[in-house]
Amino acid sequence: MYETILYSVSDAVATITLNRPERLNTIVPPMPDEFQSAIVEATRDTNVKVVVVRGAGRSFCAGYDFGGGFHHWDDQMNTDGAWDPGKDFVMATTPSESPTQKFMSMWRCPKPVIVQVHGWCVGGGSESALCGDIVIASDDARIGTPYARMWGAHLSGMWIYRLGLAKAKEYALTGKAVSGKEAAEIGLINKSVPFAQLEEEVARQAAQLASIPVSQLSAMKLVVNQAYENVGLASTQTLGPILDGLMRNTPDARRFITIAEQQGVAAVVAQRDGPFGDYSAAPKDQQPDPGNVIIP
Repeated sequence: MYETILYSVSDAVATITLNRPERLNTIVPPMPDEFQSAIVEATRDTNVKVVVVRGAGRSFCAGYDFGGGFHHWDDQMNTDGAWDPGKDFVMATTPSESPTQKFMSMWRCPKPVIVQVHGWCVGGGSESALCGDIVIASDDARIGTPYARMWGAHLSGMWIYRLGLAKAKEYALTGKAVSGKEAAEIGLINKSVPFAQLEEEVARQAAQLASIPVSQLSAMKLVVNQAYENVGLASTQTLGPILDGLMRNTPDARRFITIAEQQGVAAVVAQRDGPFGDYSAAPKDQQPDPGNVIIP
């Protein structure tokens, strides 16, 4: 039984659905633990050959939920009500404790993982989605790292490893959002399709993969993953969360979270994103269609 996700198996495909639709599937405990448990369940199930990850409602995942001041992580990061950098870096760098590493379980899973993206896929949501093997998005999805402007740093490093230097640096410095279509064009994700075709396209891709022996799928996934491990993925994933902790606790970042607590998330993100005119500050035709909803 899961609180924040849904898990099901049909034929040879396991589906993990992030299931906090009323909060755009933002990440809170115990979602990382439950996600990792579901990946382990799919890995051990001999009937499963492919895993699909998606979000319920009108978004894949809008990142970590900081609307309440991030207090749901206090036990892991604070001591006597104050940020404890020692606690924070230990949690961030210990695989058994790090939320990033729990979402990275899909990278380590020997079976291919297809991530189905729609709506908002931002912050920690994008960091998680890009850990999948094949990422397919709706054309109008919005993928981005708004924390690049305030209150964070790259966590999984997948924005870096999926892009060349020029684009990786551009998006790291600006945090600007891209549509699903743009993400496919720059090579951040594999494919983009109209929302009406999204579930059908993901199912088609999953069925194709399921026609291949699971040992063959695992061998090919392992050799590609190992190439990226050899160029320093683990080191990047050690540094990123440490910097993320520091960037959440600068004077500017503390003012940011105080405004979020006192005035609401909408007020603080308007200040952050207004100069760029994107995310919630973007024109409606440059935001995901709120009518595009995934019903589990």
